[in-house]
Amino acid sequence: METTEQLALIQDYTVQQLSGDKSGHGLDHIHRVVTNVKMLLADEPSASYLITLTAAYLHDVIDDKLVSDVEAARQGVIELLTQAAFSQPQINTVMLIIDNMSFSKSLTTDRQPLPIEGLIVQDADRLDAIGAIGIARAIYYGGKHGEKIYDPTVKPRTSMTKAEYRNLANETIINHFYEKLFKLADQMNTPAAKRIAQARQKVMSQFVNDFKSEWNGMA
Repeated sequence: METTEQLALIQDYTVQQLSGDKSGHGLDHIHRVVTNVKMLLADEPSASYLITLTAAYLHDVIDDKLVSDVEAARQGVIELLTQAAFSQPQINTVMLIIDNMSFSKSLTTDRQPLPIEGLIVQDADRLDAIGAIGIARAIYYGGKHGEKIYDPTVKPRTSMTKAEYRNLANETIINHFYEKLFKLADQMNTPAAKRIAQARQKVMSQFVNDFKSEWNGMA
């Protein structure tokens, strides 16, 4: 099976799984991540185009904040990759990437190192979590889950476990910038992503500073 045919099957599967998403992880997000991946691949010739694009398309379809049965979702992806004529080593690599690339996984003790393809997808995904788009997605996600916009008496959490990170009971949208989004620029892997992230970091910092000034009634 040709690479274009394989990727077409992968893309169709992602459309089926995420077309109804209302949390900021829908097809527009996937499109931007894939676009970012293609840009980053230009500077990383050792990375497999097929593996990197496949992981980019599939990175959210097994996310435990989006699906109720993660193991069933994982088996669905493995079956898809088998049907798309991926070899077992290729399947193993894709699953390694999508199992270990999330920010929440970095808060656990069993995270596995990512290959270059995974580092690229991780960067591409994190670039879409920061900057102007990142601001909009943070607000969109927080609103869906009933988070407060801001409460100055609720301080950002530090040294969180994954379970604590996932607990939104006393989370605020502004605190999410400190707990995750402001950290991502320093966690980028590739030189190109590091450059882009610095500019997007400034956009977010300006937004949060302006937000707090206006919250306090300052001109």
